[in-house]
Amino acid sequence: MLTDPNFYAIAIPAVMLVGLSKGGLGGAFALIGVPLLALAVPPMQAAAIFLPILLVMDAVALWAWRKHNDRATLLALLPGALIGIALGWATSRYVSGDAMRLVLGAISLVFALKYFLERRTVAGDTPAKATQHRPVAATIWGSFSGYASFVAHAGGPPFQIYTLPLKLDPFSYTGASTRYFAILNAIKLIPYFALGELDTTNLTLSATLLPVALVSTLIGAKLVHTLRPAIFYPLMYGMVLIAGSKLFYDGAVGILGL
Repeated sequence: MLTDPNFYAIAIPAVMLVGLSKGGLGGAFALIGVPLLALAVPPMQAAAIFLPILLVMDAVALWAWRKHNDRATLLALLPGALIGIALGWATSRYVSGDAMRLVLGAISLVFALKYFLERRTVAGDTPAKATQHRPVAATIWGSFSGYASFVAHAGGPPFQIYTLPLKLDPFSYTGASTRYFAILNAIKLIPYFALGELDTTNLTLSATLLPVALVSTLIGAKLVHTLRPAIFYPLMYGMVLIAGSKLFYDGAVGILGL
């Protein structure tokens, strides 16, 4: 596989999409990237190949966004995320990843469509008020995010459902998102090792794709730095819409066996 051009024809675009996402352009690219790689290798192997790459991307993104963060958002979401990861590990043999994708996709679609419908109905340029941190909601969505991140590498939409209504400035939002998923991916190393998925073959494939990961992550971070809030937030909600559509489609196809 290391010398198979067909593998790299699929793997390189997949890693580029995830890198752009890690740079700050939202979770939709990442959700497209992992299933794309699964066209070349079995799905579980695709997830295992991506995890070390994600960790390197996280390191680059953390450096790129080192001056920006929203500590309150991290403190609100991380406890629930840890619960979600633990539940994912404990129930990974019993709960269908396709079912999780279907539910998360439906929730994400409703969330994004509601935003765009409200934009059409609100008169003038009066923006909706930002919500405040809500401990119960943060725990619920953090748990969904942690669980989905473990079972389907799809923790982005639940994270965005909670954080986007906070209307953080784009830099703080992206800095908090970068730190949040870096923590989750580091924690996921433990169960992935325990499941035996991080073997020599998969780690070698990960290493060969790292240069693509590094460059695409930096490109994503550069693009986000040029976006104004008036552009950033519709783009992020658009990403949620794309991600939700992809999750819903993949879950439905998997459940129905199409």
